Amino acid sequence: MRRALLAAALLAPLPAQAADLVMVEQPGCTYCEAWMREVAPEYPKTDEGRFAPLTTVRLREAPPEGMTFDRPVVFTPTFVLVEDGAEIARLEGYPGEDFFWGLLGQMLEEHTDYAPDAADDTEGGGT
Repeated sequence: MRRALLAAALLAPLPAQAADLVMVEQPGCTYCEAWMREVAPEYPKTDEGRFAPLTTVRLREAPPEGMTFDRPVVFTPTFVLVEDGAEIARLEGYPGEDFFWGLLGQMLEEHTDYAPDAADDTEGGGT
């Protein structure tokens, strides 16, 4: 029985990484600090975090190598969804943990092939 469960767990499809989420932050940003405290610890454990791994950059830095943004980032935090190196969507500001997950899920569903019902997330605050 244990072997069957282990085999099933190992063979279960994992969400494909199709995008990256870039968080643009700056020192002293209280909303950035709140996101880091409230969401960052659980983000990589969620379906959203596995689908769109997080990279952080400072406001005055260039986008990560191989990525481009459609326009300059003005507010922090700004979350830029990037696919194939190009920006496909962004969320400006941090509206709190409860709203963040819904807005992120909506952004992923509208702009990528993310399917929240395809996986069961029992660990985080995401979908």
